[in-house]
Amino acid sequence: MFGAMLTSAQLKAARALLGVDQGDLAKAAGVSLPTIQRMEASDGIVRAQVDSLMKVLAALDHLGVEVVGPEQPSIGRGRGVRLKDV
Repeated sequence: MFGAMLTSAQLKAARALLGVDQGDLAKAAGVSLPTIQRMEASDGIVRAQVDSLMKVLAALDHLGVEVVGPEQPSIGRGRGVRLKDV
């Protein structure tokens, strides 16, 4: 369904696409607001407890965002954005 790696930039972008703030995502994922804040403050790959990370990824999936890793094809349909390897 989704990979276990997530960057802080992906997390911020996902929230922006959904139009939710950190508190909304924390509530949807069943994690604390400081957990989301720490995840977004990470440099590059999000550092978090595996359980918390999986809850956030599941919440994003449920809310309608597909998190795509490098070299991973998109399985979803619809609009989206992806960074190019330049």
